[in-house]
Amino acid sequence: MEKRVNIGKHGIIFKLIGEDILKYSFVIPCYNSAHTIGKVVDEIKEKMQELNETSYEIILVDDYSPDRTTKDVIFELANQENIRAIALAKNAGQENALMAGYRASSGDYVVSLDDDGQHPVNQLDRLINKLNEGYDVVIAHYANKKHSSFRNLGSKLNDKMEIDLLGKPKDLYIGSFFIAKRFVINKIIEYPNPYTYIRGLLLTATSNIANVEVDHRERLEGNSQYTLKKLIHLWSNGFTSFSVKPLRFATLVGSLVALFGFLFAIYVVINKLIHPEIQAGWSSLMAMMTFLIGITLCTLGMIGEYIGRIFISLNRSPQYVISETKNMNRENKTQS
Repeated sequence: MEKRVNIGKHGIIFKLIGEDILKYSFVIPCYNSAHTIGKVVDEIKEKMQELNETSYEIILVDDYSPDRTTKDVIFELANQENIRAIALAKNAGQENALMAGYRASSGDYVVSLDDDGQHPVNQLDRLINKLNEGYDVVIAHYANKKHSSFRNLGSKLNDKMEIDLLGKPKDLYIGSFFIAKRFVINKIIEYPNPYTYIRGLLLTATSNIANVEVDHRERLEGNSQYTLKKLIHLWSNGFTSFSVKPLRFATLVGSLVALFGFLFAIYVVINKLIHPEIQAGWSSLMAMMTFLIGITLCTLGMIGEYIGRIFISLNRSPQYVISETKNMNRENKTQS
């Protein structure tokens, strides 16, 4: 039997299972999920057995979990032939951990999902059937989410941002549980900058995206790892990496404020000419100065955010660094 290999980005080489290229690759970023990831893997294996699919791989990426037991668990799971384990040298964030998994994948179709058990892998066939209708990407949509109120609010704000800034269709939901064809993933992994936003990259790669209704489940244990700080960071990645509309908005606001200031100055001069006895107002002057200075600083801060990200990208800061792998048959172990 001929031994086939797949050459990934940056020259990373790994062997494929069997005679044919793998059909499905499951990519799961792991963070403090030592007690849940095994159950997620078991559910994937059960579903693949139900679908009579044997050509698949499961890629587990430990995003430098603080508990450090997650790495041990996924490396133990990688003793199985079709499970691969990747450990990152430092926390890179869920989006960049996904990029590490995508680059290591070799399936014709890539399934992206979380490690907490909320994504119903037992309903994967719904996504596959929809994909077979001719779509490039199929994303799971939930009628009733089991997230906290805070997380649901963040999702709504993020959805609004994607519509206004990234041009996402209003009737399209983009979540973290989806299946995509190989060419879409190949396009996504070409993105070299450290500020990764998978949803924006999906919209950049194709417009042929569909939703399919599935059930959302409670987490197997614990709480969401997404804090307000992390959600804001993810949101800022979206609009600074894939849209210049915030800068255009700042220009518009600045122009309107300048126009208002000009008209107000004319009003003050005319009013002074008509009523010479009026004393110059210290309060109104300070209020106007505070308002204008605030607008200026906000605009400069936004411009500075863009410039800072450009600087870091030009310095070729790595999206992630792989410290160790298992069952990948790699010729090197570092990726940036």
